[in-house]
Amino acid sequence: MAIIVTLDVMLARRKMRSKELAARIGITEQNLSLLKSGKVKGVRFQTLEQICQVLDCQPGDLLAYEPEDAENG
Repeated sequence: MAIIVTLDVMLARRKMRSKELAARIGITEQNLSLLKSGKVKGVRFQTLEQICQVLDCQPGDLLAYEPEDAENG
């Protein structure tokens, strides 16, 4: 997938555990884990907003675009 979720990096920078973030934004740890691993098809803007608010960051701090290799795509 060309979109990479870098939520784990931001959590480390903020010295916060996934469990605490999940509790503060009101989602399950399992759903947060799926988001962190990039195994979701989408994320609600409301959830993204809450994550950004708690971590004091921008959406671009949590997501990165890496083009797929045309041969392996």
